[in-house]
Amino acid sequence: MEKMRNSTGAILWLLIVSFGLLWVLADVDFFGALQSGPSALGTVNGEKISNEEYQSRVQYYTNAYSQQSGSSVTPEMRAYYETQAWNELVNSRLLEQKMEELGITVSDQEVLDMVYGDNPAPIIRQNFTREDGTIDRAAIQQVLSSSQFSQQAMALEMQLREQRRQQKLNNYISSGLQVTDSEVEKEFIQANTSANIDYLRFPYSEVTEQELEISDSDLRAYYNNNKERYRRDESYRIQYVTFSKLPTSRDTAQIIEDLRNLREDFAAAQDDSMFIALQASSTDYRPAFVAQDEIREEYQPVVDLEVGEVTDVILTANQAAILKKEAQQGNEIKFQTMSYNIQALPATVDEANDRAADFEFFASEETSFDEEAETRELEVKEAFATKGNNFISGLGSSQQIMNFLESADEGEVSEVIELSSDFVVLEVLEVTPEGYRPFEEVRAAVENNVKIERRKELTRQRVEELVNQYETLNAVAQASDKEIQSASGLSASATVIPGAGREPRVIGAIFALNEDETSGAITGNSAVFMVQLVEKTEANLANLTSQRRQEIRQRMEQQKVQEFTSIWLEELREGADIVDNRSRLLR
Repeated sequence: MEKMRNSTGAILWLLIVSFGLLWVLADVDFFGALQSGPSALGTVNGEKISNEEYQSRVQYYTNAYSQQSGSSVTPEMRAYYETQAWNELVNSRLLEQKMEELGITVSDQEVLDMVYGDNPAPIIRQNFTREDGTIDRAAIQQVLSSSQFSQQAMALEMQLREQRRQQKLNNYISSGLQVTDSEVEKEFIQANTSANIDYLRFPYSEVTEQELEISDSDLRAYYNNNKERYRRDESYRIQYVTFSKLPTSRDTAQIIEDLRNLREDFAAAQDDSMFIALQASSTDYRPAFVAQDEIREEYQPVVDLEVGEVTDVILTANQAAILKKEAQQGNEIKFQTMSYNIQALPATVDEANDRAADFEFFASEETSFDEEAETRELEVKEAFATKGNNFISGLGSSQQIMNFLESADEGEVSEVIELSSDFVVLEVLEVTPEGYRPFEEVRAAVENNVKIERRKELTRQRVEELVNQYETLNAVAQASDKEIQSASGLSASATVIPGAGREPRVIGAIFALNEDETSGAITGNSAVFMVQLVEKTEANLANLTSQRRQEIRQRMEQQKVQEFTSIWLEELREGADIVDNRSRLLR
């Protein structure tokens, strides 16, 4: 007690300072900031990506999908667009930063030239071209100078600057990827040179299992020398339960009943086209007549109707329909189909969703995943997935599931994920980081590859011995009891030999031969070949016109730029500090 009385002053000062600090932190909303999490959806080398621009881009894609398909976007398509939007925003930040680093800028004069110059930018031509094809410069001036269009003018200027800047970057990239005249000529020659050949093929499969002598040290040596072949990406082992969205017998019965109740109204309708549209039929109005013998079998009951009558409900694999005989001309009938697709009704889908959500809550908050599944008598299945590959064994392709897995921890339970025919809830059982798969795990694959290499080696040795001993194709064919095969018009740019499969290396060796020359043993993908070049038709450079030359050059330049840009962007991403907060802010 004496010590406490002596320390009263220090304790009071400590409390005063502590309350003061808490007051200051509360005043600046420090604790609110901690609870709210990160302020940006993500960053690229410290530069923010806002949720607003991300959502705007996702909305653009989903709106475009709805306009083109006429239906609302599915959860799976939305997940795909979310990934696409994120990658595009990351790439655009990387490119902008690279352009800043390279000093690529756009002057005001360049923007003016894109608007008023002799060769206006495409967006100017698109929006300000008269019917006669000339540019309406008065309209351009009105938009750029009037306060009424100030927002549009600013947006137009920003778009023009970005286009010009991107064009400069493309020019910068392509300037180092020029296609030479010799490359163009080589491409032309390869595409227009052909050969007729005779060949012998010695398949690797002819080496028997008994001829292969492989030790454990052979396997381990191959594994150590080819470790990159056994590198694995990050992978996931999961377990999951499903809740079906497929239509029930009750749904089918309800759809049949709904159509049956429409029979009298359909028969009485004066405008069948309007009736079908108002009832949201899954089959459109068709004005054409159809010959009776061309009417599909399940629709044959319409033939026996009187004009204006309607059939009872007809069931097909995925539809329920009633048919109305609208008119008849001799052997031809015009009839209309009022149909609904057999699909789960909203109440069924909602019930499945509710059961899935209920399971997810208890599996993640109250009990374990397995216990909750056992209580509800749900079948638990396991599946595997690999980062970068949307295919999940047992579930098919799903961007939604991969988005969850790439940010989930072991033991984490997903929210309800809606797939095409099921609601799914899954638990992450194991996350395996990227790296090399251990030898014992890949031993069977290693052994298979070693056997393939040994078969290639033994086959090549045998063919080389035959070539050295007999020299000619006919003599080798007789000695080996092989039949000589032929191929005519084989192009130098081909990758497949007719009757022999994909053999680009063999084709390359063929066109290095002279006419009537016979090759030695050529190791291919599936066999060792011995080839005689019977005839070669060389391309004539005199036939390479300037127009054709330019077409080849442009195609090769585009290919080079695309390949380089893809690799370049990937390298930029690997070297960048990219922070993705989507799982924290949006889940």
